[in-house]
Amino acid sequence: MAQKYATREEDYSKWYNDLVYRADLAEHSDVRGCMVIKPYGYAIWEKMREILDVKFKETGHSNAYFPLFIPKSYLSKEASHVDGFAKECAVVTHYRLKNAEDGSGVVVDPESKLEEELIVRPTSETIIWNSYKNWIQSYRDLPILINQWANVVRWEMKTRLFLRTTEFLWQEGHTAHATKQEAIAETEQMLNVYADFAENYMAMPVIKGRKTANERFAGADDTLCIEAMMQDGKALQAGTSHFLGQNFAKAFEVKFADKEGKLEYVWATSWGVSTRLMGALIMTHSDDEGLVLPPALAPIQVVAVPIYRSQEELDAITTKINEIAGKLKSKGISFKYDNDDNRRPGWKFAEYEAKGVPVRIAMGPRDLENGKAEVARRDTKTKEVVDFEGLDLYIEQLLNDIQSNLLNKAKAFRQENTKAIDSYDVFKIEIEKGGFFLAHWDGTSETEDKIKEETKATIRCIPFDIPAEEGVCMVTGKPSKGRVIFAKAY
Repeated sequence: MAQKYATREEDYSKWYNDLVYRADLAEHSDVRGCMVIKPYGYAIWEKMREILDVKFKETGHSNAYFPLFIPKSYLSKEASHVDGFAKECAVVTHYRLKNAEDGSGVVVDPESKLEEELIVRPTSETIIWNSYKNWIQSYRDLPILINQWANVVRWEMKTRLFLRTTEFLWQEGHTAHATKQEAIAETEQMLNVYADFAENYMAMPVIKGRKTANERFAGADDTLCIEAMMQDGKALQAGTSHFLGQNFAKAFEVKFADKEGKLEYVWATSWGVSTRLMGALIMTHSDDEGLVLPPALAPIQVVAVPIYRSQEELDAITTKINEIAGKLKSKGISFKYDNDDNRRPGWKFAEYEAKGVPVRIAMGPRDLENGKAEVARRDTKTKEVVDFEGLDLYIEQLLNDIQSNLLNKAKAFRQENTKAIDSYDVFKIEIEKGGFFLAHWDGTSETEDKIKEETKATIRCIPFDIPAEEGVCMVTGKPSKGRVIFAKAY
């Protein structure tokens, strides 16, 4: 009997979890709050990583690696930074185990207590700026443009695969600059890199904006972000870029001699995206049948399934499919031929649909005789019978069409579920339905906290692309300089 999976309408949370397992992306680990990213899920992350890595290097950044462990005293040097992460830190206190005297197993050796505890990396500003202190003496040493691909640990109470786990994978850029203007330009540049990746590769429209003081990264002067809308109307913060000012330079005494020989503190940025992008990708496009992948990030862009009764038929079909495969691969299209005789074609169709493969080719003896193949697209679930002649060109264009269609569909969904609102009473009703709400806010933390406490909605960002519009706060009636975006969020 076929397993019944939750639909988005029945139970969105269960639908998401079911889909992650069904598409063979990841699974829960026995380690509390941690996940195992399975090969197919990791292949998608690898594509994301490879594309972003090229973009970082095109903008002048180099990769490096810094320690997983951070001395506790480093976190104490920047007060707001330690306040922001203190409750999420995993702490190493001992360095050795020994066998228990009663033979029950291993225990921590009390003689191995560290003189100073080590924090398992929640983010790397402190350990990196301790190194930059040794690297920077003069303006000639600047800028430093470094990115790190790494894992981090933040001790989460409630976890969900990809979206929020105790350990996750990410990249974190850390740059040092001679001027404030150069650091701000870097912060904006990297936000634009993230937005370009989200829209042109993930097919996920995002809104660029600035975080409020309440939502700003701990230790930053300013945090810029991209916010995306998921299919349940909730927001997901897909990437952040932080202008750190001179906060970490002052904390770690990182100064440089300018052209006149005057000592100045260095200006800094940091920026990052994580495997939570996998969750965003799933929730932006997928349906009740499984994962839907944009071709730009699909590990397998085209799969071919033969339909046959004899070895002779299979051999003939295989010859033709290999010919098609060669043409597609020469165009840089990733291709899989599934001639595994342990599974029926119907099972394979369902499997590749669940995995979100953008295009499927099916071919039987009659198709071969007619010089045609059945081509199915995952996004619309439509099929076309296409002549062998020009099939490679047809599929190349089809992949482009699927990529565009997914982005346009997501844009239309966001537009349908974004509205301006002026009444707080109406807002409290409408926010339960999900969506983005453009509302006036008086700019105070007190009002922001009140809205969050009463509705669980937060200010996702102060958007850049929405024209300024003076008005009055929907809660207090005090003057407002413009609308901000409220939503419930992951």
